[in-house]
Amino acid sequence: MDLWIPITLAAAFCQNLRSALQKQLKGQLSTWGATASRFVFAAPLAVLFTFGLMQARGDALPGIPGLFYLYGALGGLCQIVATGLLIHLFSRANFSAATAFTKTEPVQTALFGIILLGDHLSPLMALAIMISLSGVMMISIPKTATSKWKPDSALWIGILSGGLFGLSAVAFRGASLSLSDGDALLRASITVSYVTIFQAGAIVFWMWLREPGQITKLFKAWRMTGLVGLVGLMGSLAWVTAFTLQNAAYVRALGQIDIVFTLAASLLVFKETLTAREITGVLLVTLGVVVLVLAAG
Repeated sequence: MDLWIPITLAAAFCQNLRSALQKQLKGQLSTWGATASRFVFAAPLAVLFTFGLMQARGDALPGIPGLFYLYGALGGLCQIVATGLLIHLFSRANFSAATAFTKTEPVQTALFGIILLGDHLSPLMALAIMISLSGVMMISIPKTATSKWKPDSALWIGILSGGLFGLSAVAFRGASLSLSDGDALLRASITVSYVTIFQAGAIVFWMWLREPGQITKLFKAWRMTGLVGLVGLMGSLAWVTAFTLQNAAYVRALGQIDIVFTLAASLLVFKETLTAREITGVLLVTLGVVVLVLAAG
């Protein structure tokens, strides 16, 4: 099995765990305060990890071109804005269906990768992405008539959010690949260090302007926010390492398995029931992942 596959599965698991922890913070912090915990506490941990990795292995800092900083800043900003758009959808009555359109991310990631990095998609890989995408969108359709969705601005917000997430993935891959030397883990750790420092500075500046009291609350809740930062760092390192090893579109497509993790937790932990449509969606996502893994092998 190619190394990027288990690394991506680990990244998807960490992403789910981080989201669950951030959800618990919502009672203590604002939406942006909970979002900031992912970056503010991850940044120093990322730097310490990178420094420790270089010291332990005797690695030297590779040459860092200007393109690295450009790609890193682009990816960091896109990820922040995409998260903000997604949070905005959560405030709308029809957000469930609109959020499904953020799951067009693997397709948009593929397009950005082709345009910016010259990546290529094999026909079988493209089929796997479309199968998983159809399954995710089936799962994301509202369950009840009261959640009925009609095309409006939420559709475009969802698509834009997915596009920005996709662009951030390609930008992180571009940043990591632009480094002149080092294995995938070293390149990923340097990329994550720079990006999280950039993101932490940007989001703290935003809260200072708009929600100054949240910064104090963020640090007072350091036990939980620090845990969010740690899990977020583990996930980010796994994502960027996978991006370094493989086409970002394939990584994001395999990462759709996170919705299966979510539904499994819903069923096993919270004792909720699944509809026939959700079960069909899970089967399609799983089928897409199987096809993707077989095509990669």
